[in-house]
Amino acid sequence: SYNKETRTPNWVAYLLQKADMDGNLGREREFYQDFEIEKSNRVSTYDYSHSGYDRGHMAPAADFSGDAEAKKQTFFMTNICPQNHELNSRSWNDLEQRCRHWAYQEGGIYSVVGPIFTSSNPKTIGKHQVAVPDKFFRCIVSLRKGHEKAIGFIYTNDSHPQTMQQTCCTVDEVEKITGLDLFAALDDKLEKKIESEFRLQDWK
Repeated sequence: SYNKETRTPNWVAYLLQKADMDGNLGREREFYQDFEIEKSNRVSTYDYSHSGYDRGHMAPAADFSGDAEAKKQTFFMTNICPQNHELNSRSWNDLEQRCRHWAYQEGGIYSVVGPIFTSSNPKTIGKHQVAVPDKFFRCIVSLRKGHEKAIGFIYTNDSHPQTMQQTCCTVDEVEKITGLDLFAALDDKLEKKIESEFRLQDWK
């Protein structure tokens, strides 16, 4: 879901399975404009040049080392947000790596990830005035039979170290902040149960 005002995704959702990750595809070297977006709202990689922010993937390229087309699609600018370099390369990256481990462990996980804007007038970068998120969220669901569970995370978009113990929360908390209904396709009873509780130790 793309936001034409912030020029960032509202959210990116995907199913991550073992087959997606099992490969050794090299990293793409190019970011792509998304030509499904009209030109006036389309972001270019050059909007990020000399901005001080990384081109932060919401669905990370490393999740799709076994699927060339999916990996290429993670480099569309509609999957990218301005992200603090320290966050992108350290705490956020740690979470992404852990999610790949969980996908193996659970036999697949559903992820929804995106930016959070708490400021009514966020900082912008580039010619197209791409809004800089204040925070980021990632919510995860496992539907492994008999072990269904969910967990959310909220990270601030700055350079200070953030651990999963500090950032974990319920999916309900993320939904309250973002105004999104993230896993609406689930059975209502199951959705209500797993979105209202979390135990980080259950995922380890």
